Amino acid sequence: MNYMVRLFLRSLVAAILMSSTGQAEVIASSDPSGTWATEDGRARIRLERCGTARDRICGFIVWMKDPLDPRGQPFRDSFNPDPDKRTRALLGHQLILGLKPTAEGRFDGDIYNAEDGKSYSVSLWRDASDRLKLKGCLLKLLCQTQTWTQTLDVRPGQLVGLTGDAGGPRADREWASLPAAAKAKSAAK
Repeated sequence: MNYMVRLFLRSLVAAILMSSTGQAEVIASSDPSGTWATEDGRARIRLERCGTARDRICGFIVWMKDPLDPRGQPFRDSFNPDPDKRTRALLGHQLILGLKPTAEGRFDGDIYNAEDGKSYSVSLWRDASDRLKLKGCLLKLLCQTQTWTQTLDVRPGQLVGLTGDAGGPRADREWASLPAAAKAKSAAK
């Protein structure tokens, strides 16, 4: 029974996609939103639309293979150049910082590396429906590319809540969307 329901739903989705315009298919196929396992398997990153400009992509660590240090405490962002962020836990923090879409169907911007406290230029794009390529560069010369794989399961300890809610990752101040009531107040001032 369950198999038949899934088969029906897949057929329905395929029919809808075939009847849609080519533009919608390009946008849907290039959208990197979802949860991705890093190439080395040490983390899972959730990519989603962020900030007040919904065309940007932000990313958050939602699972870590080893989230605790040898003392049993959560790993902290101790190398962050912003002293206010040095005590935050790595699990749940934002590492992909508002990537902008490009004409080639990629998203470009910066990625933060908590292991050295530095940000690097990054470009990401879907290589296949379940694979994402991420190319990081230092000074636009020294580049490295990784392949991340989309995940649909949930691992123990994985954050599954909405961004900003309990049980979810936390957006950096500059990328957090303002609630509608706060936007109305600030517009009235």
